[in-house]
Amino acid sequence: MLSTQAGITDGFVTALGERAAESEKLRRLPDDTVSDLIASGFTELLVPARFGGQEAPFPDILDPVRRLAHGCTSSAWTIGFLALHNWMLALFGEQAQQEAFDSRPFLAPAPLAPTGRGLPVDGGVRLSGRWSWATGVMHGNWIIVAALCGPDDGIYPALALLPIDVVTVVDVWYTDGMRATGSNDVVATDVFVPEHRLVKVTDIYAGTAPGAGLHDSATYRWPMVPALALLAAMPALGSAERVAENYAQRLAERVLPYEGVMQKDKPIAQAHLAGAQVRLRSLRALLADTVGEIEEIVAAGDAVEKPVRAQARLAAAHIVAESRAVIGDLMGAGGASIHFLSSPMQRFKRDVDVLAGHVVFDYDTSRELAGALTLGMKIPRTSMI
Repeated sequence: MLSTQAGITDGFVTALGERAAESEKLRRLPDDTVSDLIASGFTELLVPARFGGQEAPFPDILDPVRRLAHGCTSSAWTIGFLALHNWMLALFGEQAQQEAFDSRPFLAPAPLAPTGRGLPVDGGVRLSGRWSWATGVMHGNWIIVAALCGPDDGIYPALALLPIDVVTVVDVWYTDGMRATGSNDVVATDVFVPEHRLVKVTDIYAGTAPGAGLHDSATYRWPMVPALALLAAMPALGSAERVAENYAQRLAERVLPYEGVMQKDKPIAQAHLAGAQVRLRSLRALLADTVGEIEEIVAAGDAVEKPVRAQARLAAAHIVAESRAVIGDLMGAGGASIHFLSSPMQRFKRDVDVLAGHVVFDYDTSRELAGALTLGMKIPRTSMI
């Protein structure tokens, strides 16, 4: 069973697997999955206690999302981010939280590239823009978007909280993987955003957003990029684990053509399996070490400095790169029939291939940033850490 606190059972994971093909065809989560999610209470996990949520430690979200990916990678990704964005809302000021948490579940996509412009007006900004990669938007009742706000000579990046009915969804999500995420584009045109529904990105990156002081919990002192990156890495890790399980099962059933022997009797097949298992164990250890370091810092009330944040982003990028490599190795050793659409293995591979393209998992950039900060060098102000 999964964490009872998370409210998710093995039956939920199994159902995701059974609906995976349907999810791909729909290009969003099926209604039954959304209903199961709401019934599970998982989106309440990181909602502050003062608003009736569980206010769990931040790492409690990670393991359930990893396990959800054993059923369907793109469903786990979508569910994980819909839950995470409740945590993101908790970083805003009290008035914004009160408005959005007033009726739940709070289901909000959060495209974070600052492709909007907020021009100052009395009491807030007038916001226009177009945002891509709005995961979960087909089920949203709110949305969080990033924008460059303020006058031309005093621009600052901020997150803006909007009701979903003030934006237009543009159906562009035709992809070869991660199809169930429904990550369509959204457009806003001259939308008024009151000041209290804005929060500066610099404060969120540093873990010093208004919500960090409002709620007496280390949960809301986690900096955003490590939180986002580690959460987003979980579907890749869980998928690799499931592919390894599928590969082991396949070995026990597959007779090799032209050889007439069971694949499980081939030493090289056994070695592929064991190699995948030890690599996955090392990734789980890296995850635990990374999470433990940040938890210790935020529990003490200290700031998570840039070198630590950069190492966390690098750890997430490494988890994704290695998970993808493990899947590729096992797929290569599994035979051609795993590429039939009836095989879940090909879906896991396609989903993780697309997932790995997320900007936060850019392995070269992650290593450059972590290395530069280790050496005490300056990095660009816009670096995503």
